[in-house]
Amino acid sequence: MVSALRVAFQGDHGAYSEDAARALFGQDIETVPCATFDGVFAAVEGGDCDHGVVPVENSLAGSIHRNYDLLLEHSLHIIAEHNMRIAHCLIAHPGVEIGEIRRVYSHPQALAQCEHSLRELGVPGITTEDTAGSVKFIQEQGLRDAAAIASERAAALYGMAILRRDFEDEKTNYTRFIALAREPVMPEGEAKTSLAFAGNNVPGLLFRCLSAFALRDIDLTKIESRPLRGVPWEYIFYLDFAGSLAEGRCQRAVEQLREMATFVQVFGSYPRARAAWVEGS
Repeated sequence: MVSALRVAFQGDHGAYSEDAARALFGQDIETVPCATFDGVFAAVEGGDCDHGVVPVENSLAGSIHRNYDLLLEHSLHIIAEHNMRIAHCLIAHPGVEIGEIRRVYSHPQALAQCEHSLRELGVPGITTEDTAGSVKFIQEQGLRDAAAIASERAAALYGMAILRRDFEDEKTNYTRFIALAREPVMPEGEAKTSLAFAGNNVPGLLFRCLSAFALRDIDLTKIESRPLRGVPWEYIFYLDFAGSLAEGRCQRAVEQLREMATFVQVFGSYPRARAAWVEGS
């Protein structure tokens, strides 16, 4: 009998990352909750899990910088991505009225995505490690004057009630998740490649580095800078581009980038997820 794929995610059962893991690898996987993002990377790199799934970017709150840093620290590869609509629910004990709520628990990203809704409710947000874990916490602690922000599935999983659906400030609220593995893949069809690079801080460096892609009509889908640890006021750039390293033009672009940069790390080429917000799903 073939054992199920073990896929690590951050949070408790019922987390959005667990939903993303099932969307990427199917319903028959064994999902493995980890307390931190660091734990997800370690579980995959150490061989305890076959894959890991982590969020890297939200359409409202921006990038999850810790996971970009962890990509640099670990020798793992991105093998897939998934864009997931995030529909937040305000969750409390059965029988509790919304006027009884005095504080709301959730992950910092979820709280940021519901900032205006929380302001209208007139209660403070309290940060926790993850969304589903906040539901589990108020359930286990019997906190009837508190609510949590999490998914509808988390409410059902812990026997809690939904006070308000679509609690997020904007309905075009999507999170991009990536799947991690110890070995890379070479995708067929429409693909995306992610990498990081750094160079000496001289005039025109970024322009010259990006020209390696512009000259070959390669679409850059994301570029973001992050401070380079240990070197004040120096930066590392994270870059996503449309295409695979199986394509000659993409290979040549990265080769030219290596000639100009002092550091280049390719995280992987993988199938490009469709833009669900455009296609209406």
